[in-house]
Amino acid sequence: MAAKAITVTLGEMSSHAERHLASGRYASMSEVMRAGLRALDREEAVLDELVRVRVAEALADPRPPMPLDKAFAQVRASIAKA
Repeated sequence: MAAKAITVTLGEMSSHAERHLASGRYASMSEVMRAGLRALDREEAVLDELVRVRVAEALADPRPPMPLDKAFAQVRASIAKA
């Protein structure tokens, strides 16, 4: 896939990006942006795995399902005690 030039408006984040570039760790603003996107990809992968694990745990829970109104009543009672 050929690289495509894009324009990004960072607003208040531009000074943050400039600091990363000025640190010398990155040779260009494109490298800063690519690093940011890689970090976003990692964060989303972690969150996706967390959701997958939590759903699997919920589906494997041997307890019988609870009607929604009963669950909310328990939560309200717990809050009222606090």
